[in-house]
Amino acid sequence: MKAIVAADKNWGIGLKGKLLVQIPADQKFFRETTTGNVVVMGRKTLESLPHGAPLKDRVNIILTHGNTVMPEGTETAGSLEELSEILKRYEGREIYCIGGAKVYEELLPMCDECLVTKIDESYEADAFFPDLDKDPDWELVRDGSEQEERTYFDVVYHFLKYRRREQ
Repeated sequence: MKAIVAADKNWGIGLKGKLLVQIPADQKFFRETTTGNVVVMGRKTLESLPHGAPLKDRVNIILTHGNTVMPEGTETAGSLEELSEILKRYEGREIYCIGGAKVYEELLPMCDECLVTKIDESYEADAFFPDLDKDPDWELVRDGSEQEERTYFDVVYHFLKYRRREQ
């Protein structure tokens, strides 16, 4: 499994259920990367999507511990064990954890790669992604163009890739 996230300097990812900033190139990268694949998200992340609808052209799996009825076009897992069983049906397909903070925290041990749009700015945030730069289990993979600095108006950001270190 891979995690895909946009995070600020402090690894902030959201405030009051919304992204900290919307960068069109990041949204395009997310769309192109996850389309045709499996995405795993929490209930709040699903509700934050336009119209609370599942993402098109993807298998949408919602990890939720409540008995909330989810929209058509989603599968629901009530526990990590149930999620593992569901994911077995999708072996051979790319699986992406797309948030929110609690789901990232729960699923990061199952991930071997993180695709991070790192925003060179600090925002007010109430949701955070684990700081991979301080985690000895993760290393930043440096391979050229991904490291290239990009800007959207005055916002500087980079597309980064982290990999779990071999044990």
